[in-house]
This record gives sequence, C-alpha cells and structure tokens, in this order.
Amino acid sequence: MVIGGGPCGLEASAQLHKMGYNVILIEKEKQLGGHLAKWDRLFPEGIPAREVLDTLIERINGVKCFTETEVVSINLLDKEYNVILSNGITVLSKAVLMTSGFDLFPAEKKEEYGYGIYDRVITNADLENYFASKNDARIVENPKRIGFVHCVGSRDEKAGNRHCSKVCCATAVKQACEIKELFPDAEVFCFYMDLRMFGRGYEDMYLKAQRDYGIRFIRGRVSEVSETLDRQVVVKAEDTLSGKPLKVTLDLLVLMAGMQNSQAGIKVGNKIGMRRSEDGFFTTKGSILSLQECDKAGIFYAGACTGPKTLPDTLNEARAAAISVHNYFYNTEI
Repeated sequence: MVIGGGPCGLEASAQLHKMGYNVILIEKEKQLGGHLAKWDRLFPEGIPAREVLDTLIERINGVKCFTETEVVSINLLDKEYNVILSNGITVLSKAVLMTSGFDLFPAEKKEEYGYGIYDRVITNADLENYFASKNDARIVENPKRIGFVHCVGSRDEKAGNRHCSKVCCATAVKQACEIKELFPDAEVFCFYMDLRMFGRGYEDMYLKAQRDYGIRFIRGRVSEVSETLDRQVVVKAEDTLSGKPLKVTLDLLVLMAGMQNSQAGIKVGNKIGMRRSEDGFFTTKGSILSLQECDKAGIFYAGACTGPKTLPDTLNEARAAAISVHNYFYNTEI
C-alpha cells in the first residue's frame, strides 16, 4: 500500500507495479498529483508541471488507485498490516510506503507579514496559480513594484521551524523572473536571509535573474508589513549588508511559504506510532544507509514526509523506496 498520490506516490507505485507487486495507492484529494497538480512551471528550466504530472499518471496503468480516501486505522497483524480505509475497504498489506508529502506553512501565522489581512499580500502557491490561470483579483493590472520574502515559516524559531525548506530560494528566483516576463516594466525585489542555490543550474538561474531581468536581491529579514490608504503594501526591513534600514512601497508582496510535514501524514503516523524528529518530519531508520526505512518492519518512507525535497529528489527517493520494499520482501521470504 502506498499512502499519498503526489509525484512521489505515483512514481513509487509505478516502479513497484513494474516489479510485479500488487499495489494499492490511496489519495485523500479528488485528484492525483499533490502540489504538482497546482504548479505551473518548474525550476530551473521552466518545464510545464502538467507535462511531468501527465507522464507520472500514465506510468501507473495497472495500479489500483483510490482517491478521496483516507486511512481510518492501521494495525500490525502477525506479518501483515491490516488497513481500514474510509471507503469501507479493508486491505491486508505486507508493506506500507508513506509518500504523504508536505503542507505549505500557513502564512497567516506570520501576522507581521499581513497575509489574510492585506489584499495585496499573497503566497508562492497563490502566485503559481495566477501564472496558470491569469486570474487573481489581488494582483493589480501592471504592478510597478513587486517584492518576494524568502523563508516564511522556515529557519524561524518563532514559527517553530528551524529547518531550511530547501526549495524556497530557487522558487522565488523562478517566480521573480516569471513575474518580470509578465510585467517587464515592474521593479522586482527579493528579501532573503541567505541564498541557497545548491542545485545544478540554480546558480545560473540566479545570475540570469540579476543580469537579464534586473531583479534586486536585498539581504535582510522583513520586520514589518503595513498598508497605505490606497492599499499599497509598505515593507520595512534592514539591509544587513549595508547596515541600513529601508522602507519599500509595493503593489504586490509574495511570501515564500516553506514546507512542513503534512497533517494528513502525521495523522496516519500517529495511528501506528511512527516517530518524528524535532522538525516534525518522520524519522528514518538511519540517516545514510536506511533513508527509506522506518524502524518498524514493513513501513517505508519516500519524499517530503521525511524532510524538504526538490521534485528530482522526491522522484529518486520514490525509486529507492521501491527497491527497499523489494529487498524487504526478498529477505523476509528467504
């Protein structure tokens, strides 16, 4: 059984099915794809997310999928897990693979940034939806100044999340370039703590953002966001490189909400006692050689349920988890 129908669950299910296993994939939402189904383009090359998702869905031909379905209970009976689903079906599974993914940090918890308070403050997810639909009343026609705030709900003691969400910097740079393509006359600012452009092609994307798009990167945490009488957004921050405070008036502010373990995944984990680390993500059996294994026999992990991942990381973990499940069956049968 694979729990979670995002890109990780789709790829893991496809690989296990190819190996000859009977796979049941469950997803709590109406559609498969997780966050990928809500994204427009992917960094660093701008590949349409829909193309990737369609390919992943094509690969699961032959896998039994249940959407709008959740785990009601899960218990170990001898050497099999008895899983009762919300659709009334009970499954006996010799292995359970958690691919429950992540939730975006709820930006409204950072009240000082004004999400849910000021109309022209949106999140990275909201902006990605706008790129796909070109429809969001909060984005004014031909905005002249647009800002991005990195690390919203990540690397933040007050938010209870000390971890880096890994993808926010690259996503901010990608979205800043895209917004500049839509509104070439706009000034675009990125407020960051540290730019973590670790992946292949990411640094080139960052340099292109400065060289070709004229995006300004300001090192400094935003301290306060307010609103003018004409509903523009006022951002106060400190430029930590110059040591000077600054105030910028914007037509749109985009908050780069980070990753945290999904509440749906935690709910399942609590039913069977899956351990979580201080950062809230599931704890694997080992940090190097057993990244896909739980300390409970027959339980496996892949993707962002064990920590922030890029999409390529997630797909690679899905394949690795399929091999781990196969090896588990092979070793236990011998």
